[in-house]
Amino acid sequence: MKSLGINPTRTGYRCPWQNGVAERWIGSVRRELLDHVVVLGEHHLRRLLAEHLAYYHDDRTHLGLGKATPDARPVQPRPHAQARVVGLPRIGGLHHRYEWRVAA
Repeated sequence: MKSLGINPTRTGYRCPWQNGVAERWIGSVRRELLDHVVVLGEHHLRRLLAEHLAYYHDDRTHLGLGKATPDARPVQPRPHAQARVVGLPRIGGLHHRYEWRVAA
């Protein structure tokens, strides 16, 4: 970390007011992911966390951002009157991303 110019700061063990960002992230992961899956090992947990992180930044809307995503996914207008909403599964179907698709 010091090679990147980051100096870590020690916080008290299990002290939520000292590291609110980490506590909020852990709570979100617990509520949105770990309460709904059975983790089969460290490799499985790492894969789930990587998928959840991608979902969290690319697909999940946040109230604090005005219902936008952290990576600023643009609002998709309805392309055609015949277009329907399609759910794209994320994290093995635990969550979904919804998009407009024109029926073929």
